[in-house]
Amino acid sequence: MKLIIVKEKILSAAVMAERIVGKKESLPILSCILFEAGSAVSIRSTNLEAGIDIEVAAEIEERGRIAVPASIFSQTIRSINSDKVVLKTDSENLVVESRGARTLIKAIPHEEFPTLSWGDDGKKNTSISRLAVIKGIQSVLYSASHSMIRPELGSIRISIKKEEVTFAATDSFRLAERIIKRAVSSGEGEFLVPLKHAAELVYILERGSCEHVKIHTSDSQLVVLMDSTRFVARVVDGIFPNYAEIIPKTFTTEATILKNDFAEMLRKARVFSGNDQYVGLHVYPKKKIFSATAQSPDVGETSDSIDAAVSGEDIDINFHIGYLSDFVTAIDSDSITLGFSGPNRPLVIRGASDPGFTYLVMPLNR
Repeated sequence: MKLIIVKEKILSAAVMAERIVGKKESLPILSCILFEAGSAVSIRSTNLEAGIDIEVAAEIEERGRIAVPASIFSQTIRSINSDKVVLKTDSENLVVESRGARTLIKAIPHEEFPTLSWGDDGKKNTSISRLAVIKGIQSVLYSASHSMIRPELGSIRISIKKEEVTFAATDSFRLAERIIKRAVSSGEGEFLVPLKHAAELVYILERGSCEHVKIHTSDSQLVVLMDSTRFVARVVDGIFPNYAEIIPKTFTTEATILKNDFAEMLRKARVFSGNDQYVGLHVYPKKKIFSATAQSPDVGETSDSIDAAVSGEDIDINFHIGYLSDFVTAIDSDSITLGFSGPNRPLVIRGASDPGFTYLVMPLNR
């Protein structure tokens, strides 16, 4: 194999591929990037649960295949100062040359590299806005469980319909939902993407330039095609909770406040929230009070009030401060509305001008 390639192009592809490589020492090939120079240059990596294939333009002088450790290769390319790089094989190893510099990287037999399946027989094919997928996943990602004991809770639910696409995630303590309209060009489908794969998908899509991406799904995997990049990941075979049933339809107390004021109030309270990370919200409509309190035996206590338009009944209720603040960057609205449905009932937060986003948080007993 011998090819001449632009440094920035090969580095960008190598960095994306490196994020997908496996960490199993018993299978060294999983820590490698596979280069295949045929009619084009293909760069692949996999950890057996997800995989990526990136096609990069290059001057191909000799075809071939080779697999080298991803981290060593990307570090080598980063250290190069010239605009172009020559990659070639030498005694089954990879040689990287550029402007007087020569580096030899020990290769691993490429025959051991797993075959990636690209779902050509996918049962469901859709075309959806690339930016919508990025926004949708980022809007709910933080609400998914980091544990896979219950795989459906450690996943992002994506439901694609003709008029809209819905993203949802929950760890049973809070729920985030983002509905984006006019984002689907064709097709329908519903699937659960594990949290770690969803995060990698966002990283990959952010580096794309196309307007729409194609998604193929089967019973066991998801394939996303964008520009010259293909990403494949296992999907969860499970049933996502029917969360619509737990979202309150009416509220006993409501408050409308500026999002930044609320975020700043929680930032101050976090210092005093202690190991339990509790914060109390106190809404007294008749007195026109909206305040937050936090206390810790080791640090002290604090109470802070902000301007709010409040109505309904008085309420004192406690929450985990992290759960209460995680949604802030996901909501596209300067003002937010908090709907309280009772002392032991969930809080629903929506944007005053962002009807597509809903965030539900369960209260804590103290």
